[in-house]
Amino acid sequence: MNRTHRFLALAAGVGTAVLVGCATLPSPAELDAQSIAMHKADFRAQGIAGLDRLEQDASQRACSSDQPPSPAVAKQIESESLAGVKWPSDGQYLGDWREGEKLAQNGRGMTWSDSSAAPSANGAMCYNCHQIGPAEISFGNIGPSLYQYGKLRGVKDPADPASAEVIKYTWGKLWNSKAYAACSNMPRFGRAKLLEEKQIRHLMALLLDPKSPVNQ
Repeated sequence: MNRTHRFLALAAGVGTAVLVGCATLPSPAELDAQSIAMHKADFRAQGIAGLDRLEQDASQRACSSDQPPSPAVAKQIESESLAGVKWPSDGQYLGDWREGEKLAQNGRGMTWSDSSAAPSANGAMCYNCHQIGPAEISFGNIGPSLYQYGKLRGVKDPADPASAEVIKYTWGKLWNSKAYAACSNMPRFGRAKLLEEKQIRHLMALLLDPKSPVNQ
């Protein structure tokens, strides 16, 4: 449950308490139960969107509480997330930055009106949260600017062993962002099967290829 959901449940609980003349407010556990019941009552399965989307995994539960997870829990989430990252099956990290730019611009996918839940039907929605290239004048700022991402990190030649650490980190971040920040808001593209390995390679090229406009 996030803060908004807790507030709505609290408001409902307070209203109920006032109506019945009771001064005792619902406990956090009761508010959580009310919120879950509200969600299940308001959502229905339709198209490719199933009710399973209401189920939270351990990291989601820990990060949607009214209190951030403890350092120990956060570290456990990050360790387990990193351990679950699937690295490139053939060792090739970079694809075509041109295809990566198309994915970055594409905000489609995973809605009830989409005909397919296959990763190949999805975009990466990068500009929703990041600045990526200087030509784009409309972008979100939930995440940091990624303009000159590879250049600022010294990736001059992807084949250079000195760039290996940056390249591996970037792949891991795209596959499961919680591997490096337990409560990251970034989609877990690989972990959640939002994108295929080939698509992640293209995004890697957009961010790291010296020829990409991102690094000019």
